[in-house]
Amino acid sequence: MSEAVRRPLIVRLFQGLWNIVAWAYRVLVILMLVASLALLWVSTRGGPPVTVEDNVALIVAPSGTLVEQIDLEPAQRIAEQFGGELPSQTLLRDLIDALDAARLDSRISMAVVKLDGLTDAGMAQLEELNAAIDRFKASGKPVHAYAPSYEQSHYFVAAHANDISIDPLGMVAVEGLSSQQMYFKDALDKLGVEVNVFRVGEYKSAVEPFIRNDMSAEAKAANLDWMGDLWSRYGTLTSVARQLPTDTIDQYVHGLAPGMQRLQGDAAAYAKEAKLVTHVETLSEFRQRMAETAGMDDELGSFRQIWSADYLRAVHGSRKTVPPDSKIALVVVQGEIVDGPGEPGYAGGDTVADLLDEARRDDHVAAVVLRVDSPGGSVYASEQIRRAVQALKADGKPVVASMSSVAASGGYWVSMAADKIIAHESTITGSIGIFGLVPTISKPLEKLGIHTDGVGTTPLAGAMRIDRPLTPEVKTIIQSSIEKGYRDFISGVAEGRSLAPEAVDHIARGRVWSGLKAKELGLIDSFGGLDAAVTTAAELAELNSGSYELEELHPGISSPLETLFHFLGQAAARTQALGSLGGLVEQLSQTPELRQSLGWINDPRGVYARCFCAVTLGRP
Repeated sequence: MSEAVRRPLIVRLFQGLWNIVAWAYRVLVILMLVASLALLWVSTRGGPPVTVEDNVALIVAPSGTLVEQIDLEPAQRIAEQFGGELPSQTLLRDLIDALDAARLDSRISMAVVKLDGLTDAGMAQLEELNAAIDRFKASGKPVHAYAPSYEQSHYFVAAHANDISIDPLGMVAVEGLSSQQMYFKDALDKLGVEVNVFRVGEYKSAVEPFIRNDMSAEAKAANLDWMGDLWSRYGTLTSVARQLPTDTIDQYVHGLAPGMQRLQGDAAAYAKEAKLVTHVETLSEFRQRMAETAGMDDELGSFRQIWSADYLRAVHGSRKTVPPDSKIALVVVQGEIVDGPGEPGYAGGDTVADLLDEARRDDHVAAVVLRVDSPGGSVYASEQIRRAVQALKADGKPVVASMSSVAASGGYWVSMAADKIIAHESTITGSIGIFGLVPTISKPLEKLGIHTDGVGTTPLAGAMRIDRPLTPEVKTIIQSSIEKGYRDFISGVAEGRSLAPEAVDHIARGRVWSGLKAKELGLIDSFGGLDAAVTTAAELAELNSGSYELEELHPGISSPLETLFHFLGQAAARTQALGSLGGLVEQLSQTPELRQSLGWINDPRGVYARCFCAVTLGRP
């Protein structure tokens, strides 16, 4: 008797209905993706022409995360572009380019900085944006800032405007810097999971969440040191921009509670009293005030304006320049460094190394700028990138590392062989150290009545299985490997920075430094942003100003047709997953939260140069 006959009628009925649902899902996905292909093709053509009228305001309104390179999944990119959503990523260079072009454009009379859509940005990135705002102001054109409320990162930018407006119900939420994380030792102990940790350096605190319930005294001391440098810089730069005493921000934070009580909870009034804002007004009142200069657009219901993305499209479309023979290639290392090609949101060691090799083989590329915004990750992947940098130098092409907000641990590993390293005083760097994590789950399996046994031809055969405890021999092998990796890291820094290995070891051991301290210690060469790095690269390559252009090299799907194939592959995987529990588990493992927490753990040897050194500028 066949299986179909043996199964009850109700089971066969539901199975048939489920098959219909699955097929309908497939058809719907394909139809949607075909439509997306058409929309994507339209988007790649640049959209309709943009005209810049006279006497308009440039709107600088970053949204989502401020990034060095857009690295969204294709599906998300299309959904945002055609679904009316605010972009989840904003390219820092686009904002800077728009401000720099507009300051010389007689059609742009002023700039308006709108910051409430910005959710995440590094302090060093915001410093580069602030420098562009200051250059715009230096041209004689005013900059106005508006937000319903200002988070800490928002205000760091707004302080550079000529005047700052806040809603009557708003607040300037400046509170200080913090570095917080969760610790799992008790939970892992209750589950019976044993996390075997191997590390070098008393300050390599990335492993502490797995072996402690709190932050160690060494980690607290090191974190307070570099955070103190950043907080001091935040207060100084913000106060100077507002032409206020340098302790204004500290006084504001410490006086917030009594000030709020005295003003009956009116946070906007307290901010204005402290001279952190100049106007307390509604958005409608702000628009009317801007219209006094730029005029009112009755159709828009606001003052006459052009958004920075549209302005850049108009400016780039009107340029008719002949590309010079020489190029400086820009290669970005953004996010956790992982083995292999990587995915959006990660820096794949193979992908970045291939881009650097592409620059090496391009006869028109005279120099390379390696832009790093990464806390590190896989040691093997980081080493692939470092070797590609060395290959460029061996071919006579200088490499300049430009550190953004974070270039620590593996982020420093990929930078250490560069001819020059340029960072901000607020860059988080250093963390020269490595560690290994090997979890074993034999104890929780035993509680469930599951036991592992067998034989092997040597004592090491099967010794790394997750369902067996590590033997002393295996632990010795792993610790020796970690120590060797640390020596490699130290020797690489010593060679690249022309320092004695003993001197490097003294400032290494996993300790995190601010860019300010890193320069004193010889870990970086000078302060500056991307523009300074490009200028330095041109000087090393002996290129004259105006004789070269900056060209970003980036991976990604290059055509709408390839994007469609990518979508279809994702859709097929999700459709197949509808029919199996294993597929469901696989899909759950791809959730953004889990991928962000664990996606960087893929080094082939389980060895990592990773720094958990993020600093909270705003509220999570």
